[in-house]
Amino acid sequence: MPPPSDHPALSLILFAESLIVHKLPIDEPIPDNLLNLLTKNTTQDSFISISRTSEEVSIVAHASSSPALNVPRWRCIKIKGPMDFGLTGIMCDFTTPLKHAGISVFALSTWNTDYILVPETKVNDAVNVLKEDGWKFDA
Repeated sequence: MPPPSDHPALSLILFAESLIVHKLPIDEPIPDNLLNLLTKNTTQDSFISISRTSEEVSIVAHASSSPALNVPRWRCIKIKGPMDFGLTGIMCDFTTPLKHAGISVFALSTWNTDYILVPETKVNDAVNVLKEDGWKFDA
């Protein structure tokens, strides 16, 4: 499904660096190097997300932040944002063409916008599918 409008907030940005998705047991401490990334001054393209539920801790971060982890690499496509909370169906419109192309996603949302991670091996396919669907990428 193409984006619901040509608004510049709905253009897409492909992150250059690979990301990792890692799950920790609920009773395992979050590594200090990752906690430090949450509190230090960061560059514009830094990214870390730590989510905790009663079942797990999920961590998404630049692969360079945890090089010892032998986990699959992902690439992030960000909706530029910021998006108004009144917008509906954006994540559905964003992920439906990827679903039809058989590309799995790991979705994240923040106050300002939405992000999807696609397997690094599928990033070119994902970009092409989204462009064919009418989504525009910032240069």
